[in-house]
Amino acid sequence: MTNQEIVSMRGIVKRFQGVTALDGVDFSINAGEVMCLLGENGAGKSTLIKILSGSYTPDAGEIFFEGKSVTIKTPRIATELGISVVHQELDLVPDLTVAQNLFLGRTPSRFGFIKSANMQEVAEAAIARVGGQFSPKTKVSELTVVQKQLTMIARALTIEAKLLIMDEPSATLTADELQQVFRVMDEVTKAGCAILYISHRLDEISQIGDRATVLRDGKSVGVHILANTSQAELIEEIIGGKRGEVATQRSSTAAVEDKTSGLYIDRVFIPGVIDIRNVSIPRGRITGFIGLGGAGRSTLLSALFGSERALREVTLDGQPYDPHSPRQAIARRVGLVPEDRKTQGLMVGRSIWHNMIIAFNKKGFGTAKQRSFSKPKETALALGVRFHDFSQLGGQLSGGNQQKVVLSKWLVNESNVLLLDEPTRGLDVGAKVELFNEVHKIADSGAAVAVTSSELPEVMMHCDTIYVLYEGQVKEFFVTQGLSAEDILHVVITGEVRNA
Repeated sequence: MTNQEIVSMRGIVKRFQGVTALDGVDFSINAGEVMCLLGENGAGKSTLIKILSGSYTPDAGEIFFEGKSVTIKTPRIATELGISVVHQELDLVPDLTVAQNLFLGRTPSRFGFIKSANMQEVAEAAIARVGGQFSPKTKVSELTVVQKQLTMIARALTIEAKLLIMDEPSATLTADELQQVFRVMDEVTKAGCAILYISHRLDEISQIGDRATVLRDGKSVGVHILANTSQAELIEEIIGGKRGEVATQRSSTAAVEDKTSGLYIDRVFIPGVIDIRNVSIPRGRITGFIGLGGAGRSTLLSALFGSERALREVTLDGQPYDPHSPRQAIARRVGLVPEDRKTQGLMVGRSIWHNMIIAFNKKGFGTAKQRSFSKPKETALALGVRFHDFSQLGGQLSGGNQQKVVLSKWLVNESNVLLLDEPTRGLDVGAKVELFNEVHKIADSGAAVAVTSSELPEVMMHCDTIYVLYEGQVKEFFVTQGLSAEDILHVVITGEVRNA
């Protein structure tokens, strides 16, 4: 890391329809540095990125790039300065080749003719630099997720980026794939490029970052050298003491195997995919499912919700339960919060009100009854959903509030069984606390709750019992009280059952 300042933002203000998204933010980043940007959903991180990348212009304040005052009015100006963004939703064109995507909108040409050979040569060099083992002639649709990430980074290198912004790169990567991206980041910073890294995962921030800037309520509240700062200190600054205590570990000391309470799985079978047997998801408890990618966690929940075809030998409160569609599951008061909330759980173009009542299945629910129906408001207040009014579109909410709305519709429907698939993915520390505090209350009120997560500490903290899935089967069962990470990690990674 050098001391040469690449970007300095001073007193940045941005308002939207009377709402202040950024309130006098100061921010700077040096060449060769990984600066992490931390804050809750809605703290202003996305707005700051969009100002730097030319999608928004600030209402007040000044931006300096390499010591010179600049006005970044468009994404093209940002690119010309040397600012490139790797978005969480990778903005690649799937039907074009890797090389075509690398030069999209700025194809090297002479007298109007594309110099294809030169484009391929530059593309090959950029892909090699990021450690990619794929051809620039490959269509993006044929790439893996990590290859797409590397393509985005390679695209930044082809413009000789001086500032690379990485927005939640780990959200869709496995641990090994993320380490590959980290290795590329290390090479990029050694060459003098600055990286602005946005993530909610504090463990990876501590691993890759040099410094961290914390935003809270649209203001910059602190800059920290990560080597000298604990995760507890970062969490305190991110949430500012305005939340309640983080939900403490569940106090269960014994497994519940009552087949008349909640869901009991004798068998859920999809040939070649999963064969799950003897699993209890009882009322009043939070049951966790953990395993490596492809272990079958999401598939199991989808099968229980009727959105995945499967052989189901399952009972719900002692009665046969075999939903062949989500509608049939909802009729039995079973709700699913899917892993991908934007495409599967939330209607981003519909109002918050519509999203919250869509699963409400009582007859005679017409316009007159809607006006007097108080359950959505009560639920929104209980979950702490932050919005202007119920007519606001779901897509206009922050990620944490979107997830709360997805959960809210099942509370409005008074669901007795909640299936939560990676419910905190992409959420900040404060939103995770709020969400799980509510999940604890839901379980304590008598609902049966199943949670999948790729984060072991989260499962150990919030679940009463844990099933380890490996290659589509249950390999081990744990009661979390007194459980150590070592007890479970061996089974998760190897699939080998612990010694009796």
